[in-house]
Amino acid sequence: MEEEIVLCAASSYERKFYLNPEFEALPESIRQELQIMCVMYTEDVGGVLMLVFDGEGSLELKVDHEEDDFLFDEIGSVLKIKQMQQERRELFESLEMFFRVFYLGEEFTAE
Repeated sequence: MEEEIVLCAASSYERKFYLNPEFEALPESIRQELQIMCVMYTEDVGGVLMLVFDGEGSLELKVDHEEDDFLFDEIGSVLKIKQMQQERRELFESLEMFFRVFYLGEEFTAE
């Protein structure tokens, strides 16, 4: 599996949140937490935030913004991503395990 799979995304330009329908099996509380996290990020710094699984099942936080968006806070973006990675480490690790087991077919191992 080489391609990336988007878990969810939020855009400050369209003021929308997207959850990939393939992940509707996630518990409602997790889906809500993802939505709140992504929308708050775009409200704080602008641009677009995407949570993407790579081919090995690692979850990446990708940020994009329009070239002429002078309100996008690049420094704030980096700081906010680091903060989210620290505060939500368990959530991200659980999502990676979910993806590896249900999408990549790996064996579940309790570490």
